[in-house]
Amino acid sequence: CPLFLQDDYIPYPRIEDVLEKGGPYPQVILPQFGGYWIEDVEAPAGTPSSSESSFCEEDDAGEGMSPGGGHNYRLECNSTARAYRKHFLGKEHMNYYCTGSSIGNLIMSLKHEDAEGQEFLRIMLRSRTKTVHDRISLSGINQLPSVPQIAKLFCDDATGLKFNPVLYPRGSQLIVAYDEHEVNNTFKFGVIYQKFGQTSEEELFGNNEETPAFKEFLGILGDTIELQDFKGFRGGLDVSHGQTGSESVYTVFRQREIMFHVSTKLPFTEGDVQQLQRKRHIGNDIVAAVFQEESTPFVPDMIASNFLHAYVLVQVENPCTEHTTYKVSVTAREDVPSFGPPLPNPAIFKKGPEFRDFLLTKLINAENACYKSDKFAKLEGRTRAALLDNLHDELHRQSQSTLGLGQVGEEDKLENGGHGGLLESFKALWAATLLFLQSVPGGAVIIAVVAVAVYNLSVSL
Repeated sequence: CPLFLQDDYIPYPRIEDVLEKGGPYPQVILPQFGGYWIEDVEAPAGTPSSSESSFCEEDDAGEGMSPGGGHNYRLECNSTARAYRKHFLGKEHMNYYCTGSSIGNLIMSLKHEDAEGQEFLRIMLRSRTKTVHDRISLSGINQLPSVPQIAKLFCDDATGLKFNPVLYPRGSQLIVAYDEHEVNNTFKFGVIYQKFGQTSEEELFGNNEETPAFKEFLGILGDTIELQDFKGFRGGLDVSHGQTGSESVYTVFRQREIMFHVSTKLPFTEGDVQQLQRKRHIGNDIVAAVFQEESTPFVPDMIASNFLHAYVLVQVENPCTEHTTYKVSVTAREDVPSFGPPLPNPAIFKKGPEFRDFLLTKLINAENACYKSDKFAKLEGRTRAALLDNLHDELHRQSQSTLGLGQVGEEDKLENGGHGGLLESFKALWAATLLFLQSVPGGAVIIAVVAVAVYNLSVSL
């Protein structure tokens, strides 16, 4: 499609124009030149579909579900990151590492399974760009495929696939630590109070008053805690010298710690129009909740930040009564995939536990979805590649040490002369034996015996 420049683009109305026309006002409007999507109960065209997100719901029974059972709000996460702990760790399986393939270092985990009278091979293959988790049926297969053949199933264009078994007894601990490096159980969210007609970040961060309605909303989010000597997750706040205020709002929700950066509780600096103390924390959050006590529009680019990618707008009606309700809207940058739970129609909640569960689930899922945006995905990609290479090198070094081969330089010396040929033969036999024994009942005991024999032989040589 043709590229449209700003000069060719028909802009959305400015927030000042929307206010000038009078109410009723939308909770959120798009910036003049777009760049964001708004979740709508009617799911309009242009809103990313959930199929575009690679996040999947937690499949551990009950872990991703809201407590209480009256509603179905699921936490969304990358379940592949938890797959090794769930399916492999503490169970009989084999790990392999591949050096110098055409797509870089690889780490593979294999486990034989019996289910409903059938045999399966559960596989995890880690590359510098992704982790694949799958289970293939062995029905009708007389001979197990080799490790390189399995790798080719998932990396068809890979060449130079030469795998070695992981012989380090603590290798599984290194692998699970790598897999779970992106698992996050601590979150920090901004909370911004917006008065009627406010159109700039200076106005938002300049609010000091906490009205009864706003305090009621904060009470839904969590508990007000004293920051001094606070022992839980502090979310970057100062708990020793009081430089980020004296109190904040904190909660634990489904085994996840959440610290809220409440704009009115962060230090206010007289004479500082920008209120940099407040912006420093909220501007470095990825997701923020915006509380509106009156009907007034919010524009997601109102706050200049490289980090803020999603907002959950909450507008109160009939505050501090038995009939308090909250109207919710959601907006995010256009490269952020959609996230649940979806807004109901109408998107209005009664004050109570269900609204709290919805809101906290939405905030957590929003942050997880934001990590799939271009900015954070590139950062995660670089981190992942570096960590995988480090894992590969450590598994190789420790496996060589287990065989008594010492440093890589010593191994090269042996391979070029002396007993290198004999040792290489034993290593090849060892690798083939491991691949076979991984599907044999009691194979773990046999593997341990063979490992001791290989080690003793290598030392004696």
